[in-house]
Amino acid sequence: MSLGFIKECQEKVFSGIGISAAEAERLLNIPEENLKDMVTCANEITRDFNGEKIDVEQLNNIKKNGCSEDCTFCGQSAFFDTGIETYQLPRPDRVVEKAQKAKDDGAGSYCLVAAWREPLPKDFKRVCTIISEINDRVGISIECSLGFLTLEQARKLKELKVKRYNHNLETARSKFSEICTTHTYDDRLKTLDTARKAGLELCTGGIIGLGETREQRLELALELGRLRPEEVTINILVPIPGTPLELQTDLPNSEIVRMFSVIRFLLPESVIKISGGREAKLDDAGKELLQSGANGIITEGYLTMGGNEARKDRLMIEEIGLKA
Repeated sequence: MSLGFIKECQEKVFSGIGISAAEAERLLNIPEENLKDMVTCANEITRDFNGEKIDVEQLNNIKKNGCSEDCTFCGQSAFFDTGIETYQLPRPDRVVEKAQKAKDDGAGSYCLVAAWREPLPKDFKRVCTIISEINDRVGISIECSLGFLTLEQARKLKELKVKRYNHNLETARSKFSEICTTHTYDDRLKTLDTARKAGLELCTGGIIGLGETREQRLELALELGRLRPEEVTINILVPIPGTPLELQTDLPNSEIVRMFSVIRFLLPESVIKISGGREAKLDDAGKELLQSGANGIITEGYLTMGGNEARKDRLMIEEIGLKA
């Protein structure tokens, strides 16, 4: 009966009806023997709505460490001694150089990320200068992740042709207070609403493996389904020494696959991106997930850790018959 149920859900997605919260819950809890069936159906949804092209993105952590927030997973929080290097906003030409390399490597988008609660006016002005320089000298799709925004700031980013704004929910609402006390879940939702009001596309998601339950992963997936972001980014926790989660147990790969597949049923048209942790926590660096609902990766590294070289990731994508 499980295969029949999975197929029924898939048909609802193809017909545009979509699946209910109850159906998403049942999918996430599908028996192990039917997991491959769900994966196959999620992959078929991905290919039907999104084709064979994989969205490849590079990041630039333009302001690193010393963040005022106490997110328990984060090596950049000023609350924890993690030994990670610190630097402030670089000169625009240095960022332009890296953006050009990302474009030459085949990246389709370039995301500027800063470790702070929100940008001060003088820092936001410098970020805008950087964006303008990239637009003028490189010509690559720009995304930003700059923390909390005012509507005026969000509109300025839109004016500068920033395509998408990233602001992760991090985890389920019911888990959030365990991982952060310096701001609320609603603060994060408000920022996403501000970005949307300014006309920016949304990129949001979270981290799995924080010690949350499967039910809480469902809670996050359903919230993402409600928000309907153009891009979902799912990180797999890599415990960082010095943070409260440094001894957190790894999630089984089957739990990771379940999450990506169910998100695809909920959001057939979105880019679903495998973000931090895929090289460290997945034996195949993402091949299985790119055939289980995901259709995007981040290459060349993350905020505080390295990643695969762009060439290696291109070969990985081609090996499974997809296009970088």
